[in-house]
Amino acid sequence: MIAIVIVEDQVLLRDSLTNIINGQEDMRVVGFSDNADNAPALCREFSPNLALIDVVTDSRANGIAAAAEIRRDLPEIKIVVMTGLPEITFMDAARQAGVQSFVYKDSDSQHLLSVIRSTMRGKGTYPGPADEAKDRFSEAEIKVIRLVCQGKKRYEIADALAMSESSVKGVIASILEKTGFKSITQFSLYAVARGLIVADHGD
Repeated sequence: MIAIVIVEDQVLLRDSLTNIINGQEDMRVVGFSDNADNAPALCREFSPNLALIDVVTDSRANGIAAAAEIRRDLPEIKIVVMTGLPEITFMDAARQAGVQSFVYKDSDSQHLLSVIRSTMRGKGTYPGPADEAKDRFSEAEIKVIRLVCQGKKRYEIADALAMSESSVKGVIASILEKTGFKSITQFSLYAVARGLIVADHGD
């Protein structure tokens, strides 16, 4: 039996996750909290096999920082972090914290259950670059990112996509808001390095 603690501040989601997990023959929820700051203490109290932790919870508590503490002090506990936020650097931070698996909240329940089971078997799961790009960005945003990665200027992007320059500017603003980067050039370098975008082909 896989004993699981859930750290999630959205009550409806937490209840839904609890019902889904408790409906499985091989797992059950043994404890929960709405604040990531409490996650290490929660794990010490209930000694779960796995902690399912939201990246950002009540009072902007940092689930990845909590995961790092758990990995340091309770290394036998597996960790799956989840987020509904589009901040693209979360996955890098989770990897650096030693988190085994990462899922988006819009994943279906069967995917989450599969990730929990594979994590317990020692196989970490992170979204692949292509999945990450498609999950996080609209088709228009991906087209703009690709052209930026090709070194195109804003007016050239507008011409290539039959858009106005102001529309391109708006798409770029959306990309930066989603990713937390300060410039589209900075993000384009990151996107190519991570394999999120293949500049001269389809993704």
